[in-house]
Amino acid sequence: MNQYIQRVAHRGGAQLAPENTFAAFHNALTLPIDAIELDVHMSRDGHVVVFHDNHVHKRTNGSGNLLDLDLAYLRRLNAAARHPGGWPETQQIPTLSEVLELAKGRARVYIEIKTSKRRRTYEPYPYIAENVVELVNSKGMLDQVLVISFDWMILPIIKSLEPTIETGMIVSDKVWNPRNSDGMQLLIDKA
Repeated sequence: MNQYIQRVAHRGGAQLAPENTFAAFHNALTLPIDAIELDVHMSRDGHVVVFHDNHVHKRTNGSGNLLDLDLAYLRRLNAAARHPGGWPETQQIPTLSEVLELAKGRARVYIEIKTSKRRRTYEPYPYIAENVVELVNSKGMLDQVLVISFDWMILPIIKSLEPTIETGMIVSDKVWNPRNSDGMQLLIDKA
């Protein structure tokens, strides 16, 4: 994409509907956007699910760490339960496959791969890169997706699985100091 400025519905447009839900993505696709951004984790039984946090209690009526929960349990939760001001309809936690199907041919999809969290340790989900690439390929959306992550180590894995897929590093001052005199070179070396 050769644009410098893009209109991206972050988490599907989280200010307008419950984040990372079908309500948010459906609404975002009615707006003049270039892309929807979403976050993915893995369920205990190996499904790529669209959700921001590692734990479900902040956004749903359930509890637990995503890596300990299976898709059947996650589907019973209301992902709109804690939306500010309430939300009139129950919203299931979607799978990446479902959101890709919804967005196909309508908008680019920025997929942020999250890491699992146990206690205070963050680690990559086993096989998340393989699963994301397989889903994008199965939908025929290689030219419509950008895979991004704060976990820079997952991006070369994505590229090794599918060299044509676009990837991008998410940068924060927790992992990179832009004020450092050689900050830009350090970032380039990491890429």
